[in-house]
Amino acid sequence: QVQLVESGGGLVQSGGSLRLSCAASGRVSTIYAMGWYREAPGKQRELVADMTNSGASNYGDSVKGRFTISRDNAKNTVYLQMNSLKPEDTAVYYCSADRQKDPATTVRSWGQGTQVTVSS
Repeated sequence: QVQLVESGGGLVQSGGSLRLSCAASGRVSTIYAMGWYREAPGKQRELVADMTNSGASNYGDSVKGRFTISRDNAKNTVYLQMNSLKPEDTAVYYCSADRQKDPATTVRSWGQGTQVTVSS
């Protein structure tokens, strides 16, 4: 099992910045990727960004050029720096961790979510 604890959400004005953090604990040696997803009211959960242990990253189209994902593998922590925030970025942001449970099975763990609200 992997446990994820997020922090850093809040209320910010349009154009502002926030930084989210997510610390993993438990069977962290089995994690091969960590990332962030978000879910706005009435919408499906969508990828914001993710990053493998080797540093390869992937971003959702709507955040490219504004958000940056980073990891501190020594601390088992993933960060999301969010700049130039827009009202449409308002959502609950969830941290994710993908791990290899066994050679044939991968498992995704989720954090509890942190609210980000961008006012216009």
